[in-house]
Amino acid sequence: MAPSPPDTGGLLPTPAIVSVGTAVSGRRYSQADLLDHFRVPDARVVRLFRSSGIQSRFLTLPTPGPDGGPVEETPGDLRRKHQRVSIEMGRQAIRACLERAGIAPGEVGHLCCVTTTGLLTPSLSALLLRELRLSPSTQRLDIVGMGCHAAMNGLTAAGSWCMTHPESVAVVLCVEVCSAAYVFDSTMPTSVVNSLFGDGAAAVALTCRPALHAPGHRNAGQPVPHLLSSASHVITSAAEAMRYDWDERQGRLSFFLDPRIPYVIGAHVEEVVDCLLAGAGLRRSAVRHWLVHGGGKKVIDAVRVNLRLTRHDLRHTRGVLRDYGNVSSGSVLFSYQRLVEECTAQAGDYGVLIAMGPGAAIEAALVRWEGEA
Repeated sequence: MAPSPPDTGGLLPTPAIVSVGTAVSGRRYSQADLLDHFRVPDARVVRLFRSSGIQSRFLTLPTPGPDGGPVEETPGDLRRKHQRVSIEMGRQAIRACLERAGIAPGEVGHLCCVTTTGLLTPSLSALLLRELRLSPSTQRLDIVGMGCHAAMNGLTAAGSWCMTHPESVAVVLCVEVCSAAYVFDSTMPTSVVNSLFGDGAAAVALTCRPALHAPGHRNAGQPVPHLLSSASHVITSAAEAMRYDWDERQGRLSFFLDPRIPYVIGAHVEEVVDCLLAGAGLRRSAVRHWLVHGGGKKVIDAVRVNLRLTRHDLRHTRGVLRDYGNVSSGSVLFSYQRLVEECTAQAGDYGVLIAMGPGAAIEAALVRWEGEA
């Protein structure tokens, strides 16, 4: 007989993010390393790399050829790299997440995998289920192609699942092998992309299960954020501003970023956040923690200025961009991990998570830390 759900007084329990884990792969490159590796001669591109706000990134690049120059990878090479590195980083991030919370793999009832840098069939969730030896009955969801904001969509889906399965655990994994989606040529559009993105994976565990906060558990005594609500806004007039194009000359997909993106995001981010907070009867001043996707230096500045935030508010966002570059969907979770390690969140604190990506879309979530301070 299945266990009875806990008595919540007729109200559905709110899902809590009880753990986070991250992973990287390949080699750490500075921006100067990459300029040397790809033998970039254009002074404009050099300035672009050096003014990005990024000090280092992790990328999985082939060893230089006999002449010391970069080796061209075929579309098949890139696909195989995406599968290999996705599984490697995904496995590490999920294991770190589960071990940090003392959750056994067999307790995972739902796995949501997010990626935009490659397409796999069988899906990444099926491959990782085998790699991690999760239960064959684990329910799965793969979110492919939504882009940098997809962690938020994954959290919404997994949180809803947790509310109807309050005794189980859901895991959301964001894994992006951006070096499997690069095109290197002399144009400024590809140089903008190549100056920003890095490889990385981040996983979070969610549950409504009270046992994860009980005495004796690793989370005992620590407040954890509960997902309260979410908001979404698609800027349809800028739908093509972030997209994959097929590069006929290179014979592969090439990502495009419209230079107007920071201004488009900045013009709409207040609307999304104010809608999110209004539903809870809150003002921005009530929010203590801001976790924003590090889409790039100009995007971060646009969000900060339009929401009237301080540089301290976005310290983790800037720190992740500086140390890892834009790791796409995983960026906001890398920032969350830094907040966890800082140990400043207290019971009763409110936080807002914001990410933006193709669509063009802005996704946001409101959380409140609950538990013993």
